[in-house]
Amino acid sequence: MSIDKVRIVGVPLDLGANRRGIDMGPDALRNDGLLQNIMELGIEVEDMGNVITPPRPIDPPENIKLRYYREVICACKKVRDFVSESIDDDFLPLVIGGDHSISMGTTAALSKHYDRIGMLWIDAHGDFNTEETTISGNIHGMSFATSVGRGTKNLVGKMGVKTKVVEEKCVLIGARDLDPLEREELKKSKVTVLTMRGIDEVGMCKVMKKALKIACEDVDALHVSFDLDVMDPVYAPGVGTPVQGGITYREAHLAMEMISDCNKLSSLEMVELNPILDKYNITGKLAIDLITSALGKKIL
Repeated sequence: MSIDKVRIVGVPLDLGANRRGIDMGPDALRNDGLLQNIMELGIEVEDMGNVITPPRPIDPPENIKLRYYREVICACKKVRDFVSESIDDDFLPLVIGGDHSISMGTTAALSKHYDRIGMLWIDAHGDFNTEETTISGNIHGMSFATSVGRGTKNLVGKMGVKTKVVEEKCVLIGARDLDPLEREELKKSKVTVLTMRGIDEVGMCKVMKKALKIACEDVDALHVSFDLDVMDPVYAPGVGTPVQGGITYREAHLAMEMISDCNKLSSLEMVELNPILDKYNITGKLAIDLITSALGKKIL
Protein backbone atom coordinates (compact mmCIF):
# COMPACT_ATOMS: atom_id res chain seq x y z
CA MET A 1 0.00 0.00 0.00
CA SER A 2 1.80 3.09 -1.22
CA ILE A 3 0.98 6.53 0.15
CA ASP A 4 -0.43 8.78 -2.55
CA LYS A 5 -2.12 11.62 -0.63
CA VAL A 6 -0.72 13.58 2.32
CA ARG A 7 -2.29 16.50 4.13
CA ILE A 8 -0.09 18.70 6.31
CA VAL A 9 -0.99 20.83 9.28
CA GLY A 10 1.36 22.83 11.44
CA VAL A 11 0.82 23.25 15.15
CA PRO A 12 2.88 26.23 16.38
CA LEU A 13 2.51 25.31 20.03
CA ASP A 14 5.24 25.65 22.66
CA LEU A 15 3.10 25.89 25.79
CA GLY A 16 3.15 22.14 26.39
CA ALA A 17 6.93 22.29 26.63
CA ASN A 18 7.25 25.79 28.08
CA ARG A 19 10.27 26.41 25.85
CA ARG A 20 10.15 29.31 23.43
CA GLY A 21 11.06 28.65 19.80
CA ILE A 22 9.34 25.31 19.27
CA ASP A 23 6.33 27.18 17.92
CA MET A 24 8.47 28.20 14.94
CA GLY A 25 9.06 24.59 13.90
CA PRO A 26 6.25 24.18 11.33
CA ASP A 27 7.17 27.23 9.29
CA ALA A 28 10.87 26.34 9.44
CA LEU A 29 10.09 22.96 7.88
CA ARG A 30 8.12 24.63 5.12
CA ASN A 31 10.90 27.12 4.46
CA ASP A 32 13.39 24.25 4.21
CA GLY A 33 11.33 22.64 1.42
CA LEU A 34 9.01 20.11 3.09
CA LEU A 35 6.26 20.32 0.47
CA GLN A 36 8.57 20.15 -2.51
CA ASN A 37 10.41 17.14 -1.11
CA ILE A 38 7.17 15.23 -0.60
CA MET A 39 5.82 16.15 -4.03
CA GLU A 40 9.01 14.84 -5.62
CA LEU A 41 7.90 11.39 -4.43
CA GLY A 42 4.84 11.66 -6.67
CA ILE A 43 2.54 12.21 -3.71
CA GLU A 44 -0.37 14.62 -3.81
CA VAL A 45 0.18 17.17 -1.04
CA GLU A 46 -2.21 19.60 0.60
CA ASP A 47 -0.84 22.07 3.12
CA MET A 48 -3.59 23.41 5.36
CA GLY A 49 -1.32 25.92 7.06
CA ASN A 50 -1.14 26.24 10.83
CA VAL A 51 -3.89 25.80 13.37
CA ILE A 52 -4.43 28.95 15.38
CA THR A 53 -3.09 28.28 18.85
CA PRO A 54 -3.93 30.33 21.94
CA PRO A 55 -1.47 33.06 22.94
CA ARG A 56 0.81 32.62 25.91
CA PRO A 57 -1.07 33.89 28.99
CA ILE A 58 0.35 36.82 30.84
CA ASP A 59 -0.47 35.33 34.23
CA PRO A 60 1.44 32.31 35.62
CA PRO A 61 -0.18 28.87 35.17
CA GLU A 62 -3.01 28.19 37.60
CA ASN A 63 -1.89 24.59 38.12
CA ILE A 64 1.88 24.06 38.15
CA LYS A 65 1.27 20.34 37.62
CA LEU A 66 -0.53 21.08 34.33
CA ARG A 67 1.06 24.18 32.90
CA TYR A 68 -1.04 26.12 30.38
CA TYR A 69 -3.67 23.42 30.57
CA ARG A 70 -6.55 25.27 28.89
CA GLU A 71 -4.41 26.51 26.02
CA VAL A 72 -2.89 23.10 25.32
CA ILE A 73 -6.28 21.37 25.37
CA CYS A 74 -7.67 24.00 23.00
CA ALA A 75 -4.83 23.47 20.52
CA CYS A 76 -5.11 19.67 20.72
CA LYS A 77 -8.83 19.79 19.93
CA LYS A 78 -8.03 21.69 16.76
CA VAL A 79 -5.45 19.05 15.86
CA ARG A 80 -8.07 16.37 16.52
CA ASP A 81 -10.51 17.99 14.12
CA PHE A 82 -7.90 18.44 11.38
CA VAL A 83 -6.65 14.86 11.57
CA SER A 84 -10.17 13.46 11.65
CA GLU A 85 -11.20 15.43 8.57
CA SER A 86 -8.04 14.35 6.75
CA ILE A 87 -8.81 10.69 7.41
CA ASP A 88 -12.37 11.24 6.16
CA ASP A 89 -10.90 12.67 2.95
CA ASP A 90 -8.52 9.70 2.50
CA PHE A 91 -5.36 11.69 3.20
CA LEU A 92 -2.54 10.54 5.42
CA PRO A 93 -2.28 13.26 8.09
CA LEU A 94 1.19 14.72 8.64
CA VAL A 95 1.26 16.82 11.81
CA ILE A 96 4.30 19.04 12.28
CA GLY A 97 5.04 20.67 15.61
CA GLY A 98 5.25 22.28 17.88
CA ASP A 99 5.73 20.40 21.12
CA HIS A 100 4.79 16.77 21.77
CA SER A 101 1.56 17.54 23.61
CA ILE A 102 -0.12 17.77 20.20
CA SER A 103 -0.14 13.95 20.02
CA MET A 104 -3.14 13.95 22.32
CA GLY A 105 -5.14 15.51 19.50
CA THR A 106 -3.79 13.20 16.81
CA THR A 107 -4.48 9.99 18.72
CA ALA A 108 -7.96 11.21 19.65
CA ALA A 109 -8.77 11.68 15.97
CA LEU A 110 -7.43 8.25 15.09
CA SER A 111 -9.60 6.82 17.87
CA LYS A 112 -12.69 8.16 16.09
CA HIS A 113 -11.87 6.13 12.99
CA TYR A 114 -10.09 2.95 14.09
CA ASP A 115 -10.82 0.31 16.71
CA ARG A 116 -7.26 -0.85 17.42
CA ILE A 117 -4.30 1.49 17.01
CA GLY A 118 -0.63 0.58 17.33
CA MET A 119 1.91 3.31 18.01
CA LEU A 120 5.63 3.86 17.69
CA TRP A 121 6.80 6.64 20.00
CA ILE A 122 10.36 7.49 18.93
CA ASP A 123 11.74 9.73 21.65
CA ALA A 124 14.59 10.25 24.10
CA HIS A 125 11.98 10.73 26.81
CA GLY A 126 9.09 8.60 27.98
CA ASP A 127 6.38 11.28 27.99
CA PHE A 128 4.65 8.84 30.34
CA ASN A 129 4.19 11.14 33.30
CA THR A 130 0.82 12.03 34.76
CA GLU A 131 -0.38 14.94 36.84
CA GLU A 132 0.66 12.96 39.91
CA THR A 133 4.16 11.96 38.78
CA THR A 134 5.34 14.98 36.80
CA ILE A 135 8.31 16.98 37.98
CA SER A 136 8.05 19.86 35.50
CA GLY A 137 4.29 20.13 35.00
CA ASN A 138 4.87 20.34 31.24
CA ILE A 139 2.12 18.52 29.39
CA HIS A 140 4.36 17.37 26.55
CA GLY A 141 5.81 14.97 29.11
CA MET A 142 2.37 13.41 29.65
CA SER A 143 1.16 12.97 26.08
CA PHE A 144 2.12 9.31 25.64
CA ALA A 145 0.44 8.33 28.92
CA THR A 146 -2.66 10.33 28.04
CA SER A 147 -2.84 8.79 24.57
CA VAL A 148 -3.15 5.29 26.07
CA GLY A 149 -5.69 6.44 28.67
CA ARG A 150 -3.45 6.85 31.71
CA GLY A 151 -3.60 9.82 34.03
CA THR A 152 -6.21 12.02 35.66
CA LYS A 153 -9.55 13.06 34.21
CA ASN A 154 -8.03 16.51 33.70
CA LEU A 155 -6.33 15.08 30.58
CA VAL A 156 -7.77 11.64 29.80
CA GLY A 157 -11.00 11.95 27.85
CA LYS A 158 -10.73 15.69 27.32
CA MET A 159 -10.61 15.16 23.54
CA GLY A 160 -14.18 13.83 23.67
CA VAL A 161 -13.41 10.30 22.57
CA LYS A 162 -12.26 7.15 24.35
CA THR A 163 -8.77 6.25 23.20
CA LYS A 164 -8.41 3.23 20.91
CA VAL A 165 -4.63 3.21 21.20
CA VAL A 166 -3.86 -0.27 22.50
CA GLU A 167 -1.22 -0.06 25.22
CA GLU A 168 0.34 -3.45 24.49
CA LYS A 169 0.66 -2.39 20.85
CA CYS A 170 2.77 0.65 21.75
CA VAL A 171 6.55 0.79 21.58
CA LEU A 172 8.86 3.49 22.94
CA ILE A 173 12.07 3.58 20.90
CA GLY A 174 15.33 5.34 21.80
CA ALA A 175 14.54 6.21 25.41
CA ARG A 176 17.44 7.36 27.54
CA ASP A 177 16.10 10.05 29.89
CA LEU A 178 13.22 8.97 32.15
CA ASP A 179 11.96 10.59 35.35
CA PRO A 180 12.06 8.31 38.43
CA LEU A 181 8.31 7.84 38.86
CA GLU A 182 7.79 7.78 35.10
CA ARG A 183 10.25 4.89 34.88
CA GLU A 184 8.18 2.93 37.39
CA GLU A 185 4.96 3.66 35.51
CA LEU A 186 6.49 2.39 32.27
CA LYS A 187 7.69 -0.78 34.00
CA LYS A 188 4.16 -1.46 35.24
CA SER A 189 2.59 -0.69 31.85
CA LYS A 190 2.13 -2.94 28.82
CA VAL A 191 4.24 -0.59 26.68
CA THR A 192 7.39 -2.15 25.20
CA VAL A 193 10.39 0.08 25.93
CA LEU A 194 13.38 -0.31 23.60
CA THR A 195 16.09 1.89 25.09
CA MET A 196 19.31 3.16 23.60
CA ARG A 197 21.11 0.31 25.30
CA GLY A 198 18.99 -2.13 23.34
CA ILE A 199 19.81 -0.32 20.10
CA ASP A 200 23.51 -0.36 21.02
CA GLU A 201 23.43 -4.09 21.77
CA VAL A 202 21.53 -5.48 18.77
CA GLY A 203 21.35 -2.62 16.25
CA MET A 204 18.48 -0.59 14.88
CA CYS A 205 17.39 -3.21 12.35
CA LYS A 206 16.57 -5.83 14.99
CA VAL A 207 15.00 -3.22 17.25
CA MET A 208 12.69 -2.02 14.47
CA LYS A 209 11.74 -5.55 13.44
CA LYS A 210 10.64 -6.21 17.00
CA ALA A 211 8.87 -2.85 17.30
CA LEU A 212 6.97 -3.24 14.03
CA LYS A 213 5.92 -6.79 14.86
CA ILE A 214 4.42 -5.54 18.12
CA ALA A 215 2.81 -2.37 16.77
CA CYS A 216 1.53 -3.64 13.41
CA GLU A 217 0.04 -7.06 14.11
CA ASP A 218 -3.68 -7.20 14.82
CA VAL A 219 -4.25 -3.43 14.54
CA ASP A 220 -6.29 -1.26 12.19
CA ALA A 221 -3.83 1.64 12.08
CA LEU A 222 -0.25 2.57 12.92
CA HIS A 223 0.62 5.98 14.30
CA VAL A 224 4.24 7.13 14.35
CA SER A 225 5.25 10.03 16.57
CA PHE A 226 8.85 11.14 16.08
CA ASP A 227 10.43 13.54 18.56
CA LEU A 228 13.61 14.98 17.12
CA ASP A 229 15.34 14.87 20.49
CA VAL A 230 15.67 11.10 20.01
CA MET A 231 18.56 12.00 17.73
CA ASP A 232 22.04 12.52 19.11
CA PRO A 233 22.52 16.32 19.42
CA VAL A 234 25.42 16.07 16.96
CA TYR A 235 22.84 15.39 14.24
CA ALA A 236 19.95 17.40 15.66
CA PRO A 237 21.02 20.38 17.76
CA GLY A 238 17.78 22.26 17.14
CA VAL A 239 15.64 20.72 19.87
CA GLY A 240 14.47 22.04 23.22
CA THR A 241 15.49 19.09 25.38
CA PRO A 242 18.62 17.49 23.89
CA VAL A 243 20.13 14.40 25.51
CA GLN A 244 23.56 13.04 24.68
CA GLY A 245 23.90 9.52 23.31
CA GLY A 246 21.02 9.39 20.86
CA ILE A 247 20.47 7.60 17.60
CA THR A 248 22.52 8.43 14.53
CA TYR A 249 21.52 9.85 11.16
CA ARG A 250 21.54 6.46 9.47
CA GLU A 251 19.81 4.68 12.36
CA ALA A 252 16.96 7.18 12.13
CA HIS A 253 16.66 6.75 8.38
CA LEU A 254 16.65 2.98 8.68
CA ALA A 255 13.84 3.19 11.22
CA MET A 256 11.73 5.38 8.94
CA GLU A 257 12.50 3.28 5.87
CA MET A 258 11.37 0.16 7.71
CA ILE A 259 8.19 1.95 8.78
CA SER A 260 7.53 2.74 5.11
CA ASP A 261 8.13 -0.89 4.15
CA CYS A 262 5.57 -2.18 6.66
CA ASN A 263 2.73 -0.53 4.65
CA LYS A 264 0.73 0.17 7.81
CA LEU A 265 1.47 3.86 8.37
CA SER A 266 -1.77 5.77 9.00
CA SER A 267 -0.50 9.04 10.46
CA LEU A 268 2.82 10.71 11.19
CA GLU A 269 4.01 13.42 13.55
CA MET A 270 7.34 15.23 13.58
CA VAL A 271 7.71 17.35 16.70
CA GLU A 272 9.95 19.48 18.93
CA LEU A 273 11.99 21.25 16.23
CA ASN A 274 13.36 24.49 17.68
CA PRO A 275 14.82 26.64 14.87
CA ILE A 276 16.26 29.13 17.37
CA LEU A 277 18.61 26.45 18.65
CA ASP A 278 19.36 24.90 15.26
CA LYS A 279 22.66 25.26 13.43
CA TYR A 280 22.55 25.96 9.69
CA ASN A 281 19.05 24.38 9.59
CA ILE A 282 20.52 20.89 9.86
CA THR A 283 17.81 19.67 12.25
CA GLY A 284 15.01 20.97 10.06
CA LYS A 285 16.53 19.43 6.93
CA LEU A 286 17.02 16.15 8.79
CA ALA A 287 13.34 16.19 9.80
CA ILE A 288 12.30 16.57 6.17
CA ASP A 289 14.57 13.72 5.10
CA LEU A 290 13.09 11.48 7.78
CA ILE A 291 9.53 12.37 6.80
CA THR A 292 10.19 11.51 3.16
CA SER A 293 11.83 8.22 4.16
CA ALA A 294 8.68 7.29 6.09
CA LEU A 295 6.57 8.25 3.08
CA GLY A 296 8.46 6.00 0.72
CA LYS A 297 11.68 7.63 -0.46
CA LYS A 298 14.21 4.97 -1.42
CA ILE A 299 17.94 4.95 -2.13
CA LEU A 300 17.27 2.74 -5.18
